[in-house]
Amino acid sequence: AAPQIGVDLAVVIFGFDLNERYPEAPAVPRTVLVNPRIEVLAPDEEEDWEGCLSVPGMRGAVPRWARIRYQGFDREASGFHARVVQHECDHLIGTLYPMRIRDFTRFGYTSVLFPELGEAGDD
Repeated sequence: AAPQIGVDLAVVIFGFDLNERYPEAPAVPRTVLVNPRIEVLAPDEEEDWEGCLSVPGMRGAVPRWARIRYQGFDREASGFHARVVQHECDHLIGTLYPMRIRDFTRFGYTSVLFPELGEAGDD
């Protein structure tokens, strides 16, 4: 997200074919969003692990909407793709993933929570 790297614009860039930090995650299409808006399509939430470059070396279980549409591309997203969009758009409003955690017993250092990831798990 632009504010995360010191750019004063509402721009989010995300996407990957393979993510070393989340090796089980499916590919997310490379996308650029300018002034993004998220529309929640269903009230269902999914909780899953997240990390962030802004909170290095840590992970937490974060609830996110399970199915969304993001404006500008009229695209729908679900699962990990929806999680990525919401995580990056949160940066635009100054929200980091720990602010969304509901159960802090599921938050800690990546190296402790996921020792099998080794250095690839460092955020």
